[in-house]
Amino acid sequence: MAKIEMYTKMMCPFCVRAKALLKKKGVSIIDIPAAMNPTKREEMRNRSGGANTFPQIFIDGKHIGGCDDLFALDARGGLDPLLG
Repeated sequence: MAKIEMYTKMMCPFCVRAKALLKKKGVSIIDIPAAMNPTKREEMRNRSGGANTFPQIFIDGKHIGGCDDLFALDARGGLDPLLG
């Protein structure tokens, strides 16, 4: 099973949508609340190449992007192979 990490922000509708899609796929998510944690937010920026929006999603260490990127990847049929 793939390791899925998601940097999130409370009350973020995009975070909720991304989590719902991944939950529907039957995978567990490592939720990293980063909006109010400067250290985690900087970690997110560094890992994502400077992205500052929420969520930022990583699958097995590979940066997927945000919610729209996750849904686009799924629509192209590329998400399931990454999830294992």
